Amino acid sequence: MEREENLTMETALYQNWSDAEAAYKKLLEHNFTRDQISILMSEETRDRYAGTKTEMGTKALEGTGAGAAVGGAVGAIVAAVMAIGTTLVIPPLGLVVAGPLAAALAGIGAGGVAGGIIGALVGYGIPEETVKRYESGIKEGGVVLGVQPRSAAEAHEVNRIWKDTNAENVNV
Repeated sequence: MEREENLTMETALYQNWSDAEAAYKKLLEHNFTRDQISILMSEETRDRYAGTKTEMGTKALEGTGAGAAVGGAVGAIVAAVMAIGTTLVIPPLGLVVAGPLAAALAGIGAGGVAGGIIGALVGYGIPEETVKRYESGIKEGGVVLGVQPRSAAEAHEVNRIWKDTNAENVNV
């Protein structure tokens, strides 16, 4: 399927872990792949859910040998994405990033990652004001999910999933 022009990353903030989990599950049920889904959360949030088994995987996943980019036990949502090996833990920010966004940030290099997150999100078409709300929500224990749709129909489906799962600060 060819990607239609002018599609940006569809993103949403979840203040509740179970809502984020429900959204992730619905995305997978609607044929979105793990390599289409980006996840941002704090290390504290990841650690809070590190021993729980959920629909998205086991949160007690051990480090996978991906070097400094992957840290210890990983949250359920991140565990599912770690299978594709694109997870970054950014200690100075206390941030965990997984999925396509992590791969993009890895290309920036260690020195530019901290400042590059806002730029990377803005580069995906997310307004800076929304990115700042996401940053605040993550600090309060929220989880941001993002999907890079390949068509207008997929973008519409993501928007419906966000609505059905109590998403906040939706960027579509």
